[in-house]
Amino acid sequence: VQLVESGGGMVQPGGSLRLSCAASGFTFSRYEMSWVRQAPGKGPEWVSGINTGADRTYYTDSVKDRFTISRDNAKSTLYLQMNSLKPEDTALYYCATGGRTYWNIPTGGQGTQVTVSS
Repeated sequence: VQLVESGGGMVQPGGSLRLSCAASGFTFSRYEMSWVRQAPGKGPEWVSGINTGADRTYYTDSVKDRFTISRDNAKSTLYLQMNSLKPEDTALYYCATGGRTYWNIPTGGQGTQVTVSS
């Protein structure tokens, strides 16, 4: 299993970023997928999840109405559109297999850094 995240960067508060996660080594379309983030000095936090058919999405309260998760099963790619970014969104963002209570980040996952600062 390999998940490669991209799209992070530094933005000002209120800005937007779109993260991507390219999956390989497993049948992507058969797995629920999630985004998980880890801020400096804190433990990992589940952010958002999507079911296999992409018709059900889930968000932690702090990102509802600002973030949108999506997936393209034909391309084995997971996305996270992040709008109205806040400094507290600053973290290393990982994609993971699984859902809110049972996600897994493959060994060696690098994540993509998101920094929100003026």
